[in-house]
Amino acid sequence: MTAEIIYQGNLRTQATHIKSGNQLITDAPTDNRGKGESFSPTDMVATALASCILTIMGIKAEDKGIDIVGAKAETTKVMASTPRRIARIEVKVTMPDHPYSDKEKMLLEKAAHGCPVRRSLHPDLEEVLEIIWAS
Repeated sequence: MTAEIIYQGNLRTQATHIKSGNQLITDAPTDNRGKGESFSPTDMVATALASCILTIMGIKAEDKGIDIVGAKAETTKVMASTPRRIARIEVKVTMPDHPYSDKEKMLLEKAAHGCPVRRSLHPDLEEVLEIIWAS
């Protein structure tokens, strides 16, 4: 088992990661009858995509001895209404100010596009990935 999720009422869940015991809360968003006091489940999908991209880039970076500590991802989720679903996820990755070679940039960009979360999302979901290189 990966996680246990308990519905707490008022459109809120509490998820517990079984292996670590870490917990997170989700709330329905304000545009769907929720309080918006925490990540919504669809926010978590967008966040998972951005986290996965950074993680896979980090794995490739460690394998190749490339420093990406401090890389930052920002994500934007756009909802569709009929049916209600995520229509678009935009991820902007800003890399630290290091002198990355063209080969390193290519390796890291390829890794980002190979993220397992990205590969798991429905093909109708529009995904936009932008990587900003400081130098």
